[in-house]
Amino acid sequence: MWKEFKEFAFKGNAFDLAIAVIIGAAFNNIVQGIVNLIIMPIIGAATGGLNFDNYFLPLSSAVTATNLADAQKQGAVIGYGAFITILINFLIVAFVLFQLVKAANRFKKAEPPPAPAGPSSTDVLLTEIRDLLKKK
Repeated sequence: MWKEFKEFAFKGNAFDLAIAVIIGAAFNNIVQGIVNLIIMPIIGAATGGLNFDNYFLPLSSAVTATNLADAQKQGAVIGYGAFITILINFLIVAFVLFQLVKAANRFKKAEPPPAPAGPSSTDVLLTEIRDLLKKK
């Protein structure tokens, strides 16, 4: 059983996938830091100091709080500001991954086109018959 597990775990694809997941989690932390500590404060300053994380729509008249955390304690709310932040995170990750794939494709060696296939056996046979008929 150990041998089978070792073969599976250290097979190229499984091992590469595990490393990719770990790097992806670290990359996610970097993107969240960029969005939360750099981009969102700039957007907040441009919009008059508003904090997107506290944008919410109360679904109950009992909700009177002015920040999302307290509002969620009072009742049901739709936190669309936090969703905006998550959407910006996604767009940044998608853009960076697009650029990485684009760069990786540039470095890949273009495979030469396959050689044209020779004539089929039917074509060869018909050619031989034609040539025999020409000789007669």
